[in-house]
Amino acid sequence: MSVTALVMNGLAVTGLIVAGIVNRRKALQALKAAWHAFIGMAPRVLIIVILIGIILGFIPREFIARVVGGESGFRGILLSATFGAIMFIPSILAFPLAGSLLESGAALSSVAAFITSLTMIGIVSLPVELKVLGKKMTLYRNVFGFIFALMIAMVMGALL
Repeated sequence: MSVTALVMNGLAVTGLIVAGIVNRRKALQALKAAWHAFIGMAPRVLIIVILIGIILGFIPREFIARVVGGESGFRGILLSATFGAIMFIPSILAFPLAGSLLESGAALSSVAAFITSLTMIGIVSLPVELKVLGKKMTLYRNVFGFIFALMIAMVMGALL
């Protein structure tokens, strides 16, 4: 387990212990709510993980490296950002997918574009967003989100 994972898990356990000391009833109530949420999400998460595994199993590493690898340049970043903007998967599942893409030869900048656009842009939720925010605000938010996703990806690629 990585140092980051150990620190994050340690902080979570510490927070749970502190919450239990401060108010045991509310801490138990929160644990029950978290458990119910986990049970409700588990089938969908499992299906998405299986689908991602199957997709990555059928896509050769050479293809990933060629399409979104280091040699693909801005085209690979743009493709990754577009794919991320269209996909509708929970961010928590996108991170293992990003790790698998990196292991398969994808460039860090392309993976950063994918993750950033996945979390910042909502093509699937567009109808709801149009209704709530209006046409102009939705367009601005998604266009600027896409531009910033590309900028973040290029900075990440340059720095890391």
